[in-house]
Amino acid sequence: MKILRLLLGLILLLTGGITAAQAQVVTAQPTFFRDTDQVTLTFDAAQGNSALAGFTGPVYIWSGVITDKSMSPSDWKYVKSPSFNQPDPAAQLTRSTTNPNLYSITFVPRTFYGVPAADQILKLAMIFKNGDGSLVGRGTGGADIFVDVNQGSGLSVRITAPVASTNGNPLFVNANAQISVSGTSSAASTLALYLNKTLVTQQANTTTLTGSVTATQPGRNVIRLTATSGTTTVADSIVFMIRPTVNVAALPAGAKDGITYLNGGTSVILNLTAPGKEFVYVLGEFNNWQVQNAGYLNKTPNGNNWWIQINGLTAGQEYAYQYLVDGTLRVADPYSEKVLDPNNDRFIPSVTYPNLKVYPTGSTTGIVSVLQTNQTPYQWQTTTFNRPARTDMVVYELHLRDFLARHDYQTLRDTLNYLQRLGINTVELMPVNEFEGNESWGYNPSFYFAPDKYYGTKAELKRLIDECHRRGMAVVLDMVLNHSFGQSPMVQMYFQGDKPAANSPWFNPDATHPFNVGYDFNHESAFTKYFSKRVMEFWLQEYKVDGYRFDLSKGFTQRNNANDVGAWGRYDQSRIDIWKDYYDFMKGVDPNVYCILEHFADNSEEKVLADYGMMLWGNMSHGYNEATMGYVSTSDFSGGYFGARNWLNPNLITYMESHDEERLMFKNITYGNQANPAHDVRNLNIALARNEAAAAFFFTVPGPKMIWQFGEVGYDVSIDENGRVGNKPIRWEYYQNANRRKLYNVYRELIALKKTQSAFKTGTYTQQLSGATKSIHLTDANLSVTVVGNFDVTEQPINPEFQRAGKWYNYLTGDSITVTSATAPLTLQPGQYAVYTSRLIKKATVLSTKARATDALRLTAAPNPTSSSAQLRYELTAPATVTVTVQNLLGATVRTVKSGTKQPAGSYQVQLPVQDLANGVYLIRLSTGALTQTTRLVVQH
Repeated sequence: MKILRLLLGLILLLTGGITAAQAQVVTAQPTFFRDTDQVTLTFDAAQGNSALAGFTGPVYIWSGVITDKSMSPSDWKYVKSPSFNQPDPAAQLTRSTTNPNLYSITFVPRTFYGVPAADQILKLAMIFKNGDGSLVGRGTGGADIFVDVNQGSGLSVRITAPVASTNGNPLFVNANAQISVSGTSSAASTLALYLNKTLVTQQANTTTLTGSVTATQPGRNVIRLTATSGTTTVADSIVFMIRPTVNVAALPAGAKDGITYLNGGTSVILNLTAPGKEFVYVLGEFNNWQVQNAGYLNKTPNGNNWWIQINGLTAGQEYAYQYLVDGTLRVADPYSEKVLDPNNDRFIPSVTYPNLKVYPTGSTTGIVSVLQTNQTPYQWQTTTFNRPARTDMVVYELHLRDFLARHDYQTLRDTLNYLQRLGINTVELMPVNEFEGNESWGYNPSFYFAPDKYYGTKAELKRLIDECHRRGMAVVLDMVLNHSFGQSPMVQMYFQGDKPAANSPWFNPDATHPFNVGYDFNHESAFTKYFSKRVMEFWLQEYKVDGYRFDLSKGFTQRNNANDVGAWGRYDQSRIDIWKDYYDFMKGVDPNVYCILEHFADNSEEKVLADYGMMLWGNMSHGYNEATMGYVSTSDFSGGYFGARNWLNPNLITYMESHDEERLMFKNITYGNQANPAHDVRNLNIALARNEAAAAFFFTVPGPKMIWQFGEVGYDVSIDENGRVGNKPIRWEYYQNANRRKLYNVYRELIALKKTQSAFKTGTYTQQLSGATKSIHLTDANLSVTVVGNFDVTEQPINPEFQRAGKWYNYLTGDSITVTSATAPLTLQPGQYAVYTSRLIKKATVLSTKARATDALRLTAAPNPTSSSAQLRYELTAPATVTVTVQNLLGATVRTVKSGTKQPAGSYQVQLPVQDLANGVYLIRLSTGALTQTTRLVVQH
């Protein structure tokens, strides 16, 4: 997990009368040192966020440097220690014998960090921690700590008290406050102290100077210290402000949370929820990031909100901005629909997010919000869309980063043919709102209204959803409202030590349940309820999503069971009430919304939620995977049927794999049963065939189903490859493997059967799903279905208990049998299965002659996207004259690969170079005269 650098703050050493005064967290001896000098740093654990105050174990510095190569003021280079979660003896500090909160370390910076001579060291950057990193000492408010490195050997001067802000904020001083000022120079010189250009005191031939100034001038004031030696004068300065009295005024009618765009395109109202704060300024490109009275926010009468109207904007122009809260903390707008990140945006390819606004480096630090008046609204093409019935839902859970090389919405839109052909009618996207960093599963959210730019623009996300709806596919967002992470302004504004403060409107200081990550929302707080409802409402209305899968929904409780997993899962009426309230609200916004919970509580509680109309995840990974591996004594699928849980409605979304579960095929080929050498489960093709059998007992159980990406082609890379949440290899080439494609086709046929036949929705259902041999029976007035299978590694008999004698059709093979005795045993070979239907049902692959013939061409292009070349593959079932062309999206032919080439029946491969083609989407068109097939190819250099 990345280190959360909050970039919050301010380290102050003042006497009375100055906002947020604090002693210095780190001091350096000598004050002026170069990168080749020995320096001693002293850390006061009682200062800053005080997270290590009173700690008795070893303390370590976690440190790097800011160099001339750093991309931002917070871009650490040459971090000293290899692992944040492990102690580093070379970074251990020495505790003082007289003050247990004082620690020191001595080193030569360039040697200690191993910085090459070509890099100029500007600052030392640091935080402090215990051995495993569970306690972290930071600056005030959670800031990183920086110490200046002296440049060159010339005269230098520094104001040592009060201590300047690390992020450019002025000090805020009460009128008539006495400010004690101290300063030092690197050599004896004449030191002079000024307030607003007026000399206060001076002294010749000295290296230190102290004085006192009185704050009388409203607004901006400058304290300046000069050092003069001969003809050389150097200076250091600090700005302080005497701020106005806060104006109390009601929020204007119609003003929303975050940004309200006013008619005309030149004005906005900004509105920040921040109860209990003393004052707030807005800083941005519209005021040159200056603290000015014109940017001083009004407070609402209830004290909860701060607002201001900004005028004089240029219509259509993007403006970056932040809030300065209580004079110390710069935060972005929690309701931002777009943010800029100084550390991570530079790694977003321009093809993914064209013309991304440049971060205002040098003007501010930390994440900034973006506003833009007169935005062109997206024109939805699909204005009416009927969501799939819950009984028909087949959900495809995917993670953009690990599904597509370009990891963007545009490429996913171009890939929907693949999902539609499989039979998917609901796409579930793992979290796409802004989260920490770029390379993430997304369960570390920070901005809930902004699509993460690593996946593309908000317009592209809308186009994706629009195209899904055009194809009859719903879109569900994975939403994380159990917790948030340190980039969140709502976390930052109320933070004490290493956790949310007790007065946080939204977060618990400590999580109330096990398995929490990040900072735990308090869902009994009115502020959290309000915020959560705004999030739920926003995506339903602005992006027309069809619902949510709520991560860790069992965590929405204030019953404190932080370390008792069993107690956490027991029936919790308060948690039920919270979820009923949220579900009722969502239905008020959209009566047919999908509300899916990752709950995993006792069935007594899940039944209440399911019967109320919510859907719940049903994790059946263990039972199915034990069966596919051939360990039948621990294999039981029974819990995948909602009726077995005594639920009234089919609101159980079962799955064999999810993002959180080990992949079936990985365990098959790694741990599969090898007791029968003739049926070695670790053999790839046998393992794939056993997954077919599992699919036959998965899709035929009534109720909605979920597939994890590439499960339909037997993805066999471990979940722990490259770390659990690390990048995984993308295996589109699996579709070219005949046995993997057979698994895909079995999924496809079973999905079609499930969706088209009423027996899976309204018929009677019985199951025998434990042990080696398993069976399922479904019957309605039009169809009977009998599913049988043997998951042992040796042959086994089974009583099929056909619903009647007569002719039965093997749906997947097209064969038929005549049954004279419904209970006569069948002998099934290891892994053998069958789905029998009482009447002949055509498979999805033969429903249309034209579709069947076109599909027989099997045209594919891989890799896709590609930067250099792609391999085209196709099949001819009969001799044909083949033409293959490459066209752009305007229909112009940019390349002819084959032109009227006569070829016999067979499989073909053609190499297509694309180095000279511009980035974009191209259509590969294969024509045999009577048949034409087209596939898309993305070129990305």
